This record gives sequence, structure tokens and C-alpha cells, in this order.
Amino acid sequence: MVSSRRSVADASTLTGWFKSTYSGGNQGECLEVARGHATVPVRDSKAPAGPVLTFSPQGWSGFVTAVKGGAFPA
Repeated sequence: MVSSRRSVADASTLTGWFKSTYSGGNQGECLEVARGHATVPVRDSKAPAGPVLTFSPQGWSGFVTAVKGGAFPA
């Protein structure tokens, strides 16, 4: 289902999607992540059937750590 190109054309083909509890409200600027896959699928919450990017578990962990550490200022 997940290609070697690190993307999936239709996010609705994957299961286990969730939004962070930090997302709060209907701000519309949220990412969703799916649990239970060998890679970490990520999609735009506004486009549930849209494309998906996939990350290695290590890559996703590094990204989350960088965001929490302020590496990407608003």
C-alpha cells in the first residue's frame, strides 16, 4: 500500500488516523498521523482522501523532536 517513493495517492486507503490532542478546535491547520504501519503516514486533516507522505519511524521522531525544540519558528 505504501510505495517506495514515500507517498500514497489516497489517504482513505489507510486506517488508524488520529490528530494530536494539541490540535484543539477547528483551526483547520492540522496534520493527522496513522498508527499501525511500518512507516509513519502523515496527511492534511482537511483532505482525508488526499495524498499522504510517509516517513521512517526515525525520521518522524527526529521531526517531532525538532518541532518541540523550536527548530521551526512560526
